[in-house]
Amino acid sequence: MSISALSIPEISHLEVEEGKQVIRSTIRAHRKQRGRRVLENYSKEWAETVLQFVGDRELVACYVSVNKEPPTHAVIEALCKAGKRVLLPKLGPGLTRAWGFYTTDEELVEMAPGRPPEPLGEALDPEILAEVGALVIPALAISQRGARLGQGGGWYDRALKKVGPDALVGAMIYPEELLVEHIPQDEMDVSVPYAIHPTTIVRTSAADETFPQFG
Repeated sequence: MSISALSIPEISHLEVEEGKQVIRSTIRAHRKQRGRRVLENYSKEWAETVLQFVGDRELVACYVSVNKEPPTHAVIEALCKAGKRVLLPKLGPGLTRAWGFYTTDEELVEMAPGRPPEPLGEALDPEILAEVGALVIPALAISQRGARLGQGGGWYDRALKKVGPDALVGAMIYPEELLVEHIPQDEMDVSVPYAIHPTTIVRTSAADETFPQFG
């Protein structure tokens, strides 16, 4: 099945959160066009590209994809086989937001309805992110200026504020989700220096000369 072009509606007349919701709805609907076989092909490509992105960094934070998100299961396995220590999001005590180390796919379990599978091990405070060498996160879209559009929960905006200045940060998105259009932002939003496509890595204008280089 062919996939139609992604067309972002005009949102300049809308408030920030209204504009975000319009773009979110548009991209979520567009992502539904991709079938299982397409996602499997992308998964293999992304595994190689993320390894290139991460380079020799040893501690990597990633995410467990669900629904039609850019697929990460092969990415996570590739990182582990390359000898990386991989952190994944998980629920901590009292439903707090935490992270856990991944070991094998069998240890990823659904701990709460509607949440992505997560590691069974110890829940680590988000302060662990200060130690990561690379952070690979999800997004619905990234603008060419580096503005990120997430699902709306704020998890990764908070996470990005925990990483150290030398950490490499990239968001996995489908190629058409790197937008020339403006993505509304507020004081909570954190820009992302790199967009990671299945076979390419794009440096946004949020990455000036002070940002770490990938690879």
